[in-house]
Amino acid sequence: MAQATPEMIDDILAQTYPDAHCELDFTNALELLVATVLSAQCTDARVNLTTPALFAKYPDARAFAQADITELEELVRPTGFFRNKAAAIKGIGMALLEEHDGEVPRTLAELVALPGVGRKTANVVLGTAFGIPGITVDTHVGRVVRRLGWTSATDPVKVEFELMDLFDEERWIMLNHHLIFHGRRCCFARKPLCEQCPLARYCPSYPTGEPPAAPNARRRKRAAH
Repeated sequence: MAQATPEMIDDILAQTYPDAHCELDFTNALELLVATVLSAQCTDARVNLTTPALFAKYPDARAFAQADITELEELVRPTGFFRNKAAAIKGIGMALLEEHDGEVPRTLAELVALPGVGRKTANVVLGTAFGIPGITVDTHVGRVVRRLGWTSATDPVKVEFELMDLFDEERWIMLNHHLIFHGRRCCFARKPLCEQCPLARYCPSYPTGEPPAAPNARRRKRAAH
């Protein structure tokens, strides 16, 4: 197996997926926040079919806060777990009105304090809506980085911080998009396309798709963030 630094791997992914981007449809930070909440245990494609009617009916935080919960549940039903998601979205609208003048906050601490919002959702909003660096560890990111041997952790927060150790901050946002695109288009959970993978010669999981027993990426001491 040839050797490559994590930065080299990211450069290859950048060349492979030059159009990598968030695949949720949105026009502002609130729409992205709501769409990301809906994307839990649901495909982006399904969310994108659901949100046009949702955003037309509820154009701002006040509308979500005042929403009839039964009507809201029916609109988000196609995304699954619709009762929990509707409650979270209504709660987000109320919290934004009460604490943030109806605007989506721009800090991780404020975002994760909102109903139904964890670090993954918060980092999606920070990076994609506001250009604030963060690393989002979804199932695709976790799977790809374990196969690459960058981590053996399964806890998303641990993976997030290990990736922060490996990459300079200016890479974080696009790194996420590159890894997610690769996970969705090549490095599948079942039957990854190893023979077509641009990373095959550098990947310790090639050709079986089974991740190595321990991380092999060179760690560096993380600066305070």
